[in-house]
Amino acid sequence: MTISLYTASVPTFVHSLKALKGVLQKGEAHAAAHKIEPGVLLQARLYPTMFPLTRQVQIACDFAKGCAARLAGIEAPKFEDSESTFAELYARIDRTIEFLGTVTAAQIDGQEERDIEIKAGPRTLNFKGQAYLLGFVNPNFYFHSTTAYAILRHCGVDVGKGDFLGGL
Repeated sequence: MTISLYTASVPTFVHSLKALKGVLQKGEAHAAAHKIEPGVLLQARLYPTMFPLTRQVQIACDFAKGCAARLAGIEAPKFEDSESTFAELYARIDRTIEFLGTVTAAQIDGQEERDIEIKAGPRTLNFKGQAYLLGFVNPNFYFHSTTAYAILRHCGVDVGKGDFLGGL
């Protein structure tokens, strides 16, 4: 049995983004319960040179929507990176999931050999569709999702593996 490129991308992104939203909701509730200014958690980071929680969520969303769009050969929506509240992060996740819902299996399946070109700072990265998803997007998406989870866990939010996995 084979797995389609669509099945390996869009549904897994949606599932993980919903789980990430749940983790963020627990973070917001933790801040309220402990009378912590929400911005403290939103700007928390695991190490001074790492991005804060807010940026981790933004990047995870960008990888999900960018991947689906590139594999489908369509334009990804542009989101400003201006979120500064939990509500704004929830809205970004919701907009990302909404966009992913517009991309169909027919647009992505069969694109394993599609040429994908990415600008990464001064570099240009070139991939084939399947290698782009499996070797570039998935590691990056899960890195940033995991780091967002880890930041909140490090700050004392009562989240566990089940929260990260989204109730699997």
